[in-house]
Amino acid sequence: MSDAKLRQAIAFEAARLMYERVESEYFTAKRKAARQFCRGLVKLSDLPSNAEIRDQIQILARLHEREARTTHLRDMRLHALCLMRLLARFRPRLIGSVMTGHIRTGSDIDLHLFSDHIEPITAILEEEGLPFEVERKQVVKYGETRIFTHIHVFDVYNFELTVYTEDKAHFVFKSSITGKPIERATIRELEELIAREHPDVVIEEAIAQQQEAVDPYQLFRLLLLPLENVKQNPKYHPEGDALYHSLQVFELARDELPWDEEFLQAALLHDVGKGIDPADHVTAGLEALDGLITERTAFLIGHHMAALEYKNGTLGHRQRKRLEQSEHFEDLMLLRDLDSRGRVPGALVGTVDKALDYLRELERQNKWK
Repeated sequence: MSDAKLRQAIAFEAARLMYERVESEYFTAKRKAARQFCRGLVKLSDLPSNAEIRDQIQILARLHEREARTTHLRDMRLHALCLMRLLARFRPRLIGSVMTGHIRTGSDIDLHLFSDHIEPITAILEEEGLPFEVERKQVVKYGETRIFTHIHVFDVYNFELTVYTEDKAHFVFKSSITGKPIERATIRELEELIAREHPDVVIEEAIAQQQEAVDPYQLFRLLLLPLENVKQNPKYHPEGDALYHSLQVFELARDELPWDEEFLQAALLHDVGKGIDPADHVTAGLEALDGLITERTAFLIGHHMAALEYKNGTLGHRQRKRLEQSEHFEDLMLLRDLDSRGRVPGALVGTVDKALDYLRELERQNKWK
């Protein structure tokens, strides 16, 4: 293989790894790709540049996402504008793939904010009911150690807010891909960009529609969090509270059917009714979720207790036949099995936000297909 072809092959494989979210860092993706094609060591100078890999990622995005990509780019820019207006006092700047148009499945919306303290920013996010996490990341570059503060906001699209001190507002940041000053947009510049590249959008009307739309994941979160205070009978639930149990079932379901959005929703939400009416948690849960879940997900949640009776042999003959005739019977039995297995004291689980983030990302991927 010639050097040019080898470089191109490494670039394509690195791009695939990043596009499919196997790797998130350019350098790591390049090294892993190089190991597939080269037996010995590869000089850094022989590896493709970040820009070459980014171009390959965009080729993959265009092949797989087609017209949906344009729609998502428009929507992401509108969501960015909405949050930037909310945080206007911190002089927000839109950067990254949403700014340049190089988005792909799973892209975040990246903003730079300028404030000497993060508390005023997080106070606004809390007031708006936006879930978030603060991350302080230590980075060593050119022998210098720096601490970066990121605020990860979990919304319809996920945001990464990088907070710099106020004196950096006019600092020229360089791109790690091109080495040139990064492209960034103020609120006014983003409004002009949307008007120019998405001329069919009436900005104020589009933002009003977004704000009026119900975000099911926010409601899922509100239904799940109270389960932490729902204590269960230790005879049947030695693991503890209902939230810990639900997260265990979700993790097990993700191991079994990581691509099945409807099934994973059922696994995570099957007991939300316990925070509303423990005496009839199935009915309470379905009423709370009405209009937010599909018919299949509702079936799985609505019959997960009947499935227990089916397993125990205590379900009536007619009901047994009705369940067996359902096209979702096998899925129901799998959910029942996972429900019974998700009762392990001390099992490792993720957070509610991480689970919802996974589901939201899965929904995006399904929409982009």
